[in-house]
This record gives sequence, C-alpha cells and structure tokens, in this order.
Amino acid sequence: MSTHERGPFSYLYPHHAVATDIAIFTLSEERLAVLLIERGLDPFRGCWALPGGFLKPTEDLDTCARRELFEETNVEAPLLRHFGNFSAPDRDPRERVISVAYLALLRSDQVVLKAGTDASAAQWFGIAERPPLAFDHEIIVNAAIASLQAWIERDDILLNLLPEKFTLSQAQAAYEAISGEPIDKRNFRAKILATGLLRETDDMARGAHRPARIYTRAQKSSAGLAGRPSDGPRLATRLGSN
Repeated sequence: MSTHERGPFSYLYPHHAVATDIAIFTLSEERLAVLLIERGLDPFRGCWALPGGFLKPTEDLDTCARRELFEETNVEAPLLRHFGNFSAPDRDPRERVISVAYLALLRSDQVVLKAGTDASAAQWFGIAERPPLAFDHEIIVNAAIASLQAWIERDDILLNLLPEKFTLSQAQAAYEAISGEPIDKRNFRAKILATGLLRETDDMARGAHRPARIYTRAQKSSAGLAGRPSDGPRLATRLGSN
C-alpha cells in the first residue's frame, strides 16, 4: 500500500519525539556554573538534569526551549543559541527522542530560581562540582562548554556575564572562567581595550588593593547568544593570540 493509499498523515516510517535541552551558564565566585534541575518524575526521578522538555505541536523549537526553561526554573533567557543536536537511539528509555540543545549566558543575580512543572528543585552548580546527570546530559553539558569556549574567541559574549559596570580584572576573570585557561594580564587588557567593546568611566573601584578603573559596554552586543552574525566589534582571535 502506498503512502497516498493510506490517507493523509499516515506514513510507513516511525515518528520520533522531539525535545529541547537548555544549558544556562553563569559566573559564581569567578567560576563557571551551570543551571540544573532535580527531576520530579520518572525516568531518573531524583536525578539532576538540564532543563528541557518535549516540543508541542503548536510551537517551534525556540519557543519550546524558552517555555520549558521558564516552566522548570522560572528563568527567562531571551537570547538562546542552538549549539547541537543529540539523537543516540538509546538516549531516553521512554522512546526515541531527538534533542535540540541550546545555551545561554546569564548573570545569576538577575534571576530568581524557582522549580516548577516536573522539576523538584533548580540550582546552580560549579562545572567541576556538578553531580552525575540523567539521560545523556553529561555529553550535552560538555558539548555546550566546548561551544562556549569556541565562541568566546569570536564574539563579545563574555559581557553577558558581567555587571553593567566592571573592572578589567572582572572581565579577565569571566574570560578565564569560560576558556578554562589563564591569560597574561597585560596581554588581555591591551587586546580587550583594542576591540572597542568597552568604554572607560570616571569611576574607580576601591578596596584592599590599588584602585581600579571601572568600565562599561561601549555598545550593546549585536550578536550575544542569539545565533546571528555580529555586526559590531568582536573579541575574535585578538584575545587568543599573541
């Protein structure tokens, strides 16, 4: 029997479920942290996982990702960036599920976590201290970190982790938290100032050490994590090369 003979919406091939998973990162005590939820339902009840869920028939993938993130954590992330698809046949014990994965950078002081729907808890975990994860979410988190480390050399995304006003030491700490590697202080400062991304203010940060100049964004990021090419200045390889 042909597809046409079977009638509309009747097909010989299987229909797989589609879901989204979202890796949200922040800085916590100058270390990179990821947002996880504790699952309240089977499978993997009581285990930690990335926020996410199944695509509804009436929504697109971006809408699904934002909805699931808000429902499970109370977090709104207007700029989400797709970084990969995960489709191993056995990644979900319920059925064949293809996951479309997104990531974003947020300042933790700008969000109030609140678990909802099928999540029992929502919490930030340092990358090095994260617990074992449900499904294949360990693979997804590692892929998200790798993507983030690649993008930091192309975009001004680290500014998404910084307050409105910040010192160059704070900017360097954010860069090193994402890259996972130290960078020479003088080299970093010379190159980030050369990008034109920052504007010097008249304010100084004062504390136990020598006063430090405070900076702010010279302009709003044109790409951020929206997945669109940037029209403005980029960090590019200027930070990653000598």
